[in-house]
Amino acid sequence: MEKLIISTVSVAALKRLVNLQEGAIASYPWTKTDSMSLTDDELRQVQDLKSRLSNCDTHLMNEATIWARAIYPLLSLAEQEPFQAWAQVPLPAQYAQFEIEGIADGVLGKAVAGRVESPYLMVVEAKPGLDRQNPVFQLYGQLLAAAHLNWETDPQPIQEVFGCYTIADTWKFVRAEIQNLETDKPTMRLEFSKEYAEKYEAEIVLKILKLIVAKMLVNSVGAVTKDLSFFS
Repeated sequence: MEKLIISTVSVAALKRLVNLQEGAIASYPWTKTDSMSLTDDELRQVQDLKSRLSNCDTHLMNEATIWARAIYPLLSLAEQEPFQAWAQVPLPAQYAQFEIEGIADGVLGKAVAGRVESPYLMVVEAKPGLDRQNPVFQLYGQLLAAAHLNWETDPQPIQEVFGCYTIADTWKFVRAEIQNLETDKPTMRLEFSKEYAEKYEAEIVLKILKLIVAKMLVNSVGAVTKDLSFFS
């Protein structure tokens, strides 16, 4: 059985093991934020965040500083119980023909008893330097692992998970549908948002994060309702 390490996964390995279907960059329904509003407190915190970033050379900062100043503050603002923002989350998963493992830089997911039980939004913080790994393929690996972990909890035939990668304070979101999880070659369909610069578009980034959390809540309630129907 082939073993994939998320931090070094290549597009060649992914295409060999997964039916990869990459869509275009477009304005998908999950990126349209007109229906999502921010509270006065959220708007104040976002404005404070933008003010702190406005005079920062974010492309010259190290990963830990960017994470603390720019990425985690927005993730935490999108929290809604039981979904929380976590850092450094392990993602082990085993498919029929391969296993995949690694650590997610960040996750928005369902937290239970001091652990992330269902990771729904994966975050890859791109490493600085000319020799850095392509964050897109690393994110694909995380999405695959997360889909299988969620399938183990709620075995829906199509698993919907989200991800994003950040380069300095710029965010790019990805939506994935993974199906045929029990077959020798699962299918992963992907949709991509445009890029959002947090210094100028932090409100939009937060609204997209909140839309994803709202969708997670709906899916979670559906799974709980289905489980409770067993006892009726």
